[in-house]
Amino acid sequence: MDSDAPRTQHAGLDRERTWSDDTTHAIHEDQTLRIELTHEAPAHATTWVVAAYETPVSDRAWILTATGATPAPMLQELLEHLTYGDGWDPAVATTVDEKTVTTATQPLSDAGWKHTVDGRWIRWTSPAEDAGMRFDAFAAQHPNHNLATWTIWAGPSIDHPTWTLTASPRTPSPLLADLAENLAQGTGTRQPQPTTLQHKATLGTTPPSAPAAMAFRPTHLAR
Repeated sequence: MDSDAPRTQHAGLDRERTWSDDTTHAIHEDQTLRIELTHEAPAHATTWVVAAYETPVSDRAWILTATGATPAPMLQELLEHLTYGDGWDPAVATTVDEKTVTTATQPLSDAGWKHTVDGRWIRWTSPAEDAGMRFDAFAAQHPNHNLATWTIWAGPSIDHPTWTLTASPRTPSPLLADLAENLAQGTGTRQPQPTTLQHKATLGTTPPSAPAAMAFRPTHLAR
């Protein structure tokens, strides 16, 4: 396993289950945060699904997905925030307003990324135009539908990205800000870093290593 590959072995995410050879699930100890990883699917398809719930039996409060080519540093930032950050709790998540948008994108503004408005979309694009973040104001008006409101991407263009990460309206702004900062300032976040997957079918406190460029097709997360 590549040493740079992100790992799901984090405090609190200690209820890993492999329900089939196709997917691995990591569940937070209070059962309100669930991560699903799909193995051996196309790199452009969704590989990671992170879903947060207000209670173990409620509908999703927010959902975040990442495609298989998403680089290891970006995935590592995501997993570390979920483990050690205090901003993923759906109980503190709110609907999108000007303050949350500013918080989520401040690292990009600080880095001098280009800011444009195009109808329903607000975009922040790197000076080299090889990465960016997009906010969909229309999707944000429907917080209960879990539409893709935020898109983080890198590649030739947002229409032909190498990898993408999407998030629904109530995804907490501190989490988005951490990802935006990693995109703007981090090393190795622009290009995928393929690794191989070592399957583990265990039930306990040691989830398997997760590769940087896992591939993906969406599968069901319990509602």
